[in-house]
Amino acid sequence: MQTEDIAGLTEPSGVACSSARRRVIAVVASLTASLTIFRLELLKRLAGAGHEVIAFAPDHDARVERALAEIGVRFIRIPMGRTGLNPLEDIRTFWSLRQHFKRLKPDMILPYTMKPIIYAGIAARTLGIKERCFLVTGLGHVFSEANGRSFKALAIRHLCVRLYRLACKRARVVFVYNDADADDIRRYRILPDDLTPTMVPGSGVDLEHFAFARAARGGPVFLMIARLLRDKGVVEYVEAAKIVRRTFPDARFQLLGHFDSNPTAISRELINKWVSEGILEYLGTTNDVRPYLAACNVFVLPSYYREGIPRSILEALAVGRPVITTDLPGCRDTVQPGVNGMTVKPFDVVALADAMASFARDPDLADKMGRCSRELAENKFDVHMINRILFAGMGLTD
Repeated sequence: MQTEDIAGLTEPSGVACSSARRRVIAVVASLTASLTIFRLELLKRLAGAGHEVIAFAPDHDARVERALAEIGVRFIRIPMGRTGLNPLEDIRTFWSLRQHFKRLKPDMILPYTMKPIIYAGIAARTLGIKERCFLVTGLGHVFSEANGRSFKALAIRHLCVRLYRLACKRARVVFVYNDADADDIRRYRILPDDLTPTMVPGSGVDLEHFAFARAARGGPVFLMIARLLRDKGVVEYVEAAKIVRRTFPDARFQLLGHFDSNPTAISRELINKWVSEGILEYLGTTNDVRPYLAACNVFVLPSYYREGIPRSILEALAVGRPVITTDLPGCRDTVQPGVNGMTVKPFDVVALADAMASFARDPDLADKMGRCSRELAENKFDVHMINRILFAGMGLTD
């Protein structure tokens, strides 16, 4: 039996709708904070257009819930484990979403990240919800080559592909952030042949909120903002910092980000060890990264995680910081090498150290490249421009 042929699925006869009709729209996230960090302007625009917007996510976050209420977006908590494959937990997620959708009768769903896409997509299909729009912000750890090719890794990937196919069959639109994700969606035949992924350049950045700030003069301050995962390149960042400090002892290396339950998580003990050795300044977590971006000279993200387009880099571009990142899908889409930053091969600690040292040798380089970063953000990553693309793909008007 084909995975798509499970009992209870009802297929719409086609998506025929008026773009001017006001809808009930369900937005589904795996992290509550992401609703304001990544989607606030989109949610504002949806609510401002007269749609009834209901946001679903697993965590209680009073600050986010207040912010959503202020723009007229309703928030509902759902059970969901962000990482891991626990069948009972995932069934709870699916069943909770299905029950909410059955009661609230959304006209459209817009889930993003893997678990929301899979379980909201399947739940919506079983209820015959026609307007299913998916935002693939990055295929994630399961599809990363760093995840390995063991039997377990390949089996999990195969399962995820089957679930993706089940969720996305006859979708209205599937948005992707980079060519590599679009290629893998085609390679694994996640979408039917008659549906082509729609490219969108990331989540975008609010250029007014993240205003240009000229970097302070003096010894270079490097900043990395990321979840504390090995495949975000944290270890490579620290090892490169050790090399740079041999020649430039005044260079500072900062790390901002939260600890995570992902299988490749960096331990608190290891972070404390690097701090005690004087290599790293760990800045903890924050609800506002702007002061930290304004205080640094260069932004660094040596990630080999399967990124979409990293939001942290977009924020750094907007503030006017040069970027050093890896020559991998998603990351490289944010850098014009030699113009607003540099790209290095993943895992190449020496190349990463050389790139950082170039800014230590030439204090004017960060200012010059940083201005080009701001220009790139204005021309390519403005959140309002990106939201227009999303509205068009979803068949919505303001």
